[in-house]
Amino acid sequence: MEEGPPYYNKLFPLPVDHDNKATIFRPFSISSPHMRAFHLAWLSLFSSFFSTFSIPPLTPLIRRELNLTQADISRAGIASFVGSIFSRLAMGPACVLLGPRVTSATLSLLTAPALLAMSCLVSSPKKFIVVRFLVGFSLGNFVANQFWMSSMFSGPVVGLANGVAAGWANTGAGLTQLLMPIIYSVLNNSLNLPSNIAWRVAFVFPTAFQVATAILVLTFGQDRPISPVDYSSKREKNNTTKDDLRAVLFQGLKNYRGWILAVLYGVCFGAELTTNNIIAVYFYDRFGVNINVAGVIAASFGMANLFSRPAGGLLSDELAKRFGMRGRLWGLWAVQTVAGLLCVLLGRCNSLWGSIVVLCGFSVSVQAAGALTFGVVPFVSKRSLGVISGMTGGGGPVGAVIVQLLLFSDSCKLSKQTSISLMGAMMIVFTLPITFIYFPQWGGMFSGPSDHTNSPTEHNLLLE
Repeated sequence: MEEGPPYYNKLFPLPVDHDNKATIFRPFSISSPHMRAFHLAWLSLFSSFFSTFSIPPLTPLIRRELNLTQADISRAGIASFVGSIFSRLAMGPACVLLGPRVTSATLSLLTAPALLAMSCLVSSPKKFIVVRFLVGFSLGNFVANQFWMSSMFSGPVVGLANGVAAGWANTGAGLTQLLMPIIYSVLNNSLNLPSNIAWRVAFVFPTAFQVATAILVLTFGQDRPISPVDYSSKREKNNTTKDDLRAVLFQGLKNYRGWILAVLYGVCFGAELTTNNIIAVYFYDRFGVNINVAGVIAASFGMANLFSRPAGGLLSDELAKRFGMRGRLWGLWAVQTVAGLLCVLLGRCNSLWGSIVVLCGFSVSVQAAGALTFGVVPFVSKRSLGVISGMTGGGGPVGAVIVQLLLFSDSCKLSKQTSISLMGAMMIVFTLPITFIYFPQWGGMFSGPSDHTNSPTEHNLLLE
């Protein structure tokens, strides 16, 4: 299933395959171009997560000043996910056309002013909802992150590279839950700024960080191993036309495996996004903890990405070494089903410490499942990788919107704990379509490869 043997090219410090993709992964190296791209990719996405989820931990303060109702807060959460749906779907083709470096940096620079608006322009519930919608667009950087890693790393380590790049980035959603209340407290208590001013000034910090990472990506990033201007030169050399781009888009959209992975990622990352949005307020309201404690608990959920998502990517690669594609698929099904069961249990816990323990288990499994999903994505279509990545990545916020509308909107009369349990049940049920995924070259969960995998047609299936 994987690539041929590695060899050393004097142009690169790491061993590479015949596409110049690195065959080993050294996360603590900054060698160019492979590992430098890795660090720029995760740092850029980290800033997007930090910015998008910098608002929920301060919601108890914001709702008091803006007179937000629970319906307003719910609509704002949904709006942030709707924004990321559009950006993720657009980022796939954009990465194919312009490369992940330009698309990632451009998106960060365009969405940073929306977050800065929290400091000076938000004065009503409607404006609050609009800002969350616009800031949510920055999460489209996830597609550039995964596309970039799949362009830099070979099959044997691509699952690990994708997992670590996304996992370290996703810790931004947890760290912001911890740091934003601290930043607010310093401004309010140490600098004696009034509460209604302190929370506004706090949003200057994630805005500046997002702009800084975008500049770093533009300055030091490289799209592919061979050249920092690879995409523009490739278009000139090959005379890429609109028809070519339409063909790439069409080939990706008609690939049923991409749609199934989008459904799986919808209930997986959708549940993770929803939890990031509600968990601080959930513990604040249900167990009566103060805003700083609620922030620490919420941070523990997101910070688990530091090791859980990389572990999922590593597990995907190790299972592939032993069992091929069948191992990747079975691993994804098992881990995501366990995540669903723990989510069901989380909603049924009535004690503070019991809920915290189950939350930690849920965070590890649901985040690992996300990495296992993107351990499969690079093998669906080589030509339409950006489209498949966009479809799958877009499934996450689509799932989050559906879950929030059904279970956490103002029209839902269920308690939050019941809604959390039902979210887990949805994960279990909608993970089952994975059984329909089949690759003629490598097989599926219940069957091996087809009898004619050595034919040129089968060999080129990844180009579809």
